[in-house]
Amino acid sequence: MLALVRSSAEGEGFVPPSTKDFELPPIFGDNPFTTKPIFLVIFSVILISVFFIAASRKAAIVPSKLQFAGESVYAFVRNDLAKDVIGHEFLRFVPYLFTLFTFILVNNLFGIIPIIQFPTMSHVGFAYVLAMFTFFVFHYVGVRKHGLYKYIKEIMFMPGVPKAAYILITPLEILTFFLVRPLTLSLRLFANMFAGHLLLLVFILGGEHLAQGALGLKLVSPFAFGIGIVLTFFEFMVQCLQAYIFTLLTALYIAGALADEH
Repeated sequence: MLALVRSSAEGEGFVPPSTKDFELPPIFGDNPFTTKPIFLVIFSVILISVFFIAASRKAAIVPSKLQFAGESVYAFVRNDLAKDVIGHEFLRFVPYLFTLFTFILVNNLFGIIPIIQFPTMSHVGFAYVLAMFTFFVFHYVGVRKHGLYKYIKEIMFMPGVPKAAYILITPLEILTFFLVRPLTLSLRLFANMFAGHLLLLVFILGGEHLAQGALGLKLVSPFAFGIGIVLTFFEFMVQCLQAYIFTLLTALYIAGALADEH
């Protein structure tokens, strides 16, 4: 975990983790593109590619454990996130949703994997980029389906609403479709990964600090480590849930763009 070993002079109080613990220096040189998060993103792409190529390389009617694992993930995204949400046009969006889900999931899980122990999505820039991809995809789908004029018109002037209400509803709808959706999509993912990792740092580093103190503090330190372990399992659930929510909302936005009255 980043900054798991934090040196402090004897007698000093506990220095809690902060946002500075997420600002990692370049691994080599002064290039900002050689930091740990960048390498983790590259590593995640390699890891995902190798796993699914290996899982599908020798596909059989009776699947191996590896093939079963790969097919289970694919079937979950295909059926539960694409087909059930988007409907009969779902198939052409499965590759994007599948890539999105697996990429976010692996990068989230890096936060609790020993040695790595850093969730890539705790850097908001990565979450912004993913949200922008979704933003362009569902708007492109809507424009392609309805035409630019009709698509924008239905966003600005919701069908079935009294004309007087447009004074309030139209600005809100424009903000929702063009600002609120990408912002909430990205910030939800970032905030959960950032806050979860920060909590783990507090209890792990706090337990380490207590273990170096007086006898009474040493007796308390196992409880801090114990809470850290419990939070690790809780963080695992949150990491999986955030990958699911991001992909689900993407599918919902695409389904909305495809609807006759979006």
